[in-house]
Amino acid sequence: MTGTADGFLAVDSGGSGLRAVVGTAAGTWRAERESREPVRTGDRGIDPVHFMEQLVPLVRASLSETGIGGLGTAVIGAAGLATLGEALRAELPGALAREFGVRQVALVADAVTAYTGALGTRPGAVVAAGTGLIAIGTDLTRWRRADGWGHLLGDCGGGAWIGRAGLEAALRAHDGRDGGSARLLTCAEEAFGPARELPGRLYPRADRPAVLASFAPQVAACAADDPVAADILRAAARHMADSAAAVCPADGEPRVALTGGLFRMGDPLVLPLEKELARRLPHARRVAAEGDPLRGAARIAVALATGSLALPRDEALLCVVDTKG
Repeated sequence: MTGTADGFLAVDSGGSGLRAVVGTAAGTWRAERESREPVRTGDRGIDPVHFMEQLVPLVRASLSETGIGGLGTAVIGAAGLATLGEALRAELPGALAREFGVRQVALVADAVTAYTGALGTRPGAVVAAGTGLIAIGTDLTRWRRADGWGHLLGDCGGGAWIGRAGLEAALRAHDGRDGGSARLLTCAEEAFGPARELPGRLYPRADRPAVLASFAPQVAACAADDPVAADILRAAARHMADSAAAVCPADGEPRVALTGGLFRMGDPLVLPLEKELARRLPHARRVAAEGDPLRGAARIAVALATGSLALPRDEALLCVVDTKG
């Protein structure tokens, strides 16, 4: 590929690390690179210096592989951008301009890149579920989001929520209280040791949401023959459908898609969720997600580079900055 200044950079940054691809405005993109070290957060939120330290080597390697000589556009999809992105919004566009000559930068919440990866620029709603959970929807005039408030205040139906509910049921069985599950107690002790030691093992950990979420597959594995586990997943499905209904356009024939690693648990979760979505959103069309958040960032980058971006702008969720690169 000959050197040009028409290339784009697309980035997906989240709790498990950072992924980046480069491509051209013609829509071709390749040379995906990954850093498995999550970008740090501090007093100013997401750390732009650490972000660039992670990103620059990946981009240089990708540019060398593809022969793209310059980057005119960059789309940065980042988890926590809406609430922790002040420093990133202030400093990252200038840093990208200095390092790579980028002329325009879109700073995008990961929920929006998840939406765009799943549905493109069609109206609808997307439920993104992993350790946490957020739903986002648009009628192409404005964005609406629901939940995504973290494991202490929300993320209802997400992996940490399911895992916590499963461990609560295990401890109920340990105590002899109603609502307990002997099957989940066995699984919990196999995973974490004696039940009485669980609070000491769990509460001090900084990665508590991920540890809780690690138990969610056990809940799904028990659901076929354990009514308590099955009830937990049905409750999770109701929470997800509540969030989807809160953001889905009320008019027309919007599309609804699911994205995120939690749905790899399969039928024990997806079947009750499909039932709830059909009940809550009878006017919506359920479709398979077309791609992941990195694909969403690349789609936004191509649209931005070609002047065809049809998604609504939003200071917190999708903000485009022109630089002097």
